[in-house]
Amino acid sequence: MCALPIPDGELCGACMSDPPAFDVARAAFSYSFPVDALIQALKYQGNLAIASILAEELLPKADVELDYLIPVPLSVERLRERGFNQALEIAKILSQKSGVRLLANACNRILDSPPQAGLPWKERAKNIRGAFVCKVELRGKKVALLDDVMTTGATLNELAKAVRKKGAIEISAWVVARTLPP
Repeated sequence: MCALPIPDGELCGACMSDPPAFDVARAAFSYSFPVDALIQALKYQGNLAIASILAEELLPKADVELDYLIPVPLSVERLRERGFNQALEIAKILSQKSGVRLLANACNRILDSPPQAGLPWKERAKNIRGAFVCKVELRGKKVALLDDVMTTGATLNELAKAVRKKGAIEISAWVVARTLPP
């Protein structure tokens, strides 16, 4: 469920004991060189052309029937600082290539908490708790949530909770890269 590489595709212990709010996660890569450098160049240096490369690599992993694609939203403050949302940039290309309808503004991040990347793994769920609200009715719909990197899954889990409250029946988490545990 959480996109960790497990032999025979079994569920990991964490997913069995505390299942995430999403149904399945799909990742194109593990978060290591050179993928980490590409994601950082997109995210922190504004090299938007990289979004196309990352989307192309994720596309084969994202082969499922869906109604909507929803990028993980940034807080207003973070969006103002960065000038773009890397998840949205990747989602635009995936939507175009897959034909899955993009809901770019379906959800908002209502808390401007510290970046997850700077926090210890154990503090991430608390940092992001209650951070998202979904404004669109999704009753009976199948959706994919898109982010660039999944480390603990806390961000995607919180967004999935907000989407589930609006009636989504199936939620996938699509990420370019999955960080492997230390």
